[in-house]
Amino acid sequence: MDPFGGDGHAGTPVAVVTGAGRGIGAGLALHFAGRGLRLGLCARKVPEVPPGAAVVVDSVDVADAAGVERFLESVVDRFGRIDLWVNNAGVLDPVGPLADADPGALERHVATNVVGVLHGSAAFARHVRSRPGTGSLVNMSSGAANSPYRGWAAYCASKAAVEMLTQVVGLEEVDAGLLAYAVAPGVVDTDMQALIRATPEDRFPDVARFHRIHEEGAFATTGWVAACILERCLDPVTRWLPEPGHGAVHFRVPDPPDEG
Repeated sequence: MDPFGGDGHAGTPVAVVTGAGRGIGAGLALHFAGRGLRLGLCARKVPEVPPGAAVVVDSVDVADAAGVERFLESVVDRFGRIDLWVNNAGVLDPVGPLADADPGALERHVATNVVGVLHGSAAFARHVRSRPGTGSLVNMSSGAANSPYRGWAAYCASKAAVEMLTQVVGLEEVDAGLLAYAVAPGVVDTDMQALIRATPEDRFPDVARFHRIHEEGAFATTGWVAACILERCLDPVTRWLPEPGHGAVHFRVPDPPDEG
């Protein structure tokens, strides 16, 4: 039974998540599996399979366009189509003043956070062109796309690039049925957040803000982020649609309701 009401095709939806080995990506995979979605999961190291999931898993470097395309083809060979593609793979390093950054580290950052998203978006766009119905592209963004943080030049720049490339591909592929979303997940307590809090103030002067968030426990969960993506980006009854001429929907995952 399709938990999302169907969209002109039979069967439960198929979702791909890159960077699914840990953090937000692993949490998305677990929640999607619990909702009955069939999954394609990849990361640099082969991700763990969520219990009971129908899944294709593999080791993929998203900076390798051919590797991304092969993975997409393996998921389509198994399940017939892909309905939701989440470009989640990303890195934070290098952290510190741009003038002090290692050039190789900057290039590796851009290769994952920008080039990887370009490859995933392009591969999914070609897939959506090839079959009937819509397809939802979710590119994970950040508040850092619009708010400058000292020490995060590469990260802020890469996420700003993700916001714009999502809008452009949405405009380019609107007639093919691609729906594009740039989603800032908010602050989720993952290994990346622990890395941020462990960064010395001289390399990341705004680190105190993240210590306060940790002390207050003001985090969203990966399950909350996943549920919001399914509601706003995939479910044909509740999903948000780009305004004409805008190309993409950009949003921050709202704070979870106060259970107190």
